[in-house]
Amino acid sequence: MPKVVIVQVIYNTKKFIEPVFGAIFNQTHKNFEVVAVISGNDDGGKELLMQKFPQVKIIDPGYNIGFAKGHNLVFSQFSADFYQLVNPDFIMEPDYVEQILKVFQDEKIGAATGKLYQFKDLRFKIEDFRSNKILDTTGVTIGKSGRARDRGQHEEDRGQYDKSTNIQAVSAAGAMYRASALQATSYKLQTRVEFFDEDFHSYWEDVDLAWRMSNAGWQCKFAPLAVGYHGRGAGSSKNGYMDVAGFVKHHKTLSPRIRQLNYQNHILMYVKNSPWFYPQFFVREFFMLGYILLFEISTLKVLPQMLRLLPRIWEKRKLIIDSTHSRP
Repeated sequence: MPKVVIVQVIYNTKKFIEPVFGAIFNQTHKNFEVVAVISGNDDGGKELLMQKFPQVKIIDPGYNIGFAKGHNLVFSQFSADFYQLVNPDFIMEPDYVEQILKVFQDEKIGAATGKLYQFKDLRFKIEDFRSNKILDTTGVTIGKSGRARDRGQHEEDRGQYDKSTNIQAVSAAGAMYRASALQATSYKLQTRVEFFDEDFHSYWEDVDLAWRMSNAGWQCKFAPLAVGYHGRGAGSSKNGYMDVAGFVKHHKTLSPRIRQLNYQNHILMYVKNSPWFYPQFFVREFFMLGYILLFEISTLKVLPQMLRLLPRIWEKRKLIIDSTHSRP
């Protein structure tokens, strides 16, 4: 029975701890250990976790370490065959881990995700979640423009995603990674080994990693029988760019920090991983910049930081290309 390390990076999410960790310890697959990285504890979530779930191993760096670096700590310090990521607002059905492991019988699979549904209200019990048929993600698609979208998000589930299939990328909300694929697609910097890109801090690091895996010959898989429920703090607007008013309204619900990281990291991800710089990328960025100038000028505060990061991202691109070419 393969060993699984279940990982969560906690950032002031006390209200989710009991239902989320209760679901973790109710899994039918029993060969696992659970590690929580405390990235923010202003609400006392760490103390509640220690009280209710003392079997959880806790790493507390004492500062907001970020999604990427927090998970990298676990990947580096805890050995396993597979790593199951659990977002602070992600609740798994009891057989989630058991079902998602099945797709890894194909040794080419480096990452996988299940079928995630949306939920909005934790006052509901999981039995109530099961009646909800609005999808959150069934994997991620990436266009030549660099636009990455959660497949099926906001759609009613009518069975259109019931087939197990290869996908371009996974959302880390409920993703599982093969340990050997993580090792094979990591890269060594002067002071550390990176799995998720720590320059991203949070947002898009999951698609970046999946894209890297794809470029290295690994595959991502959708496992429809692995079912979970995701609260998601920052999804896409329901009708995308086609509904400008809805797009603007949705973006206004996001914090300035999230908008800035979204803008910065989707560009860094494209620069780092795309085999070609397609015309669609420049067209999309032209209109995106116009939108930001009109509706959320504060997002451009991230530009100095992004410009400082670009040379390092380009160096990582070369590391990835050289590493890929050196493989037999």
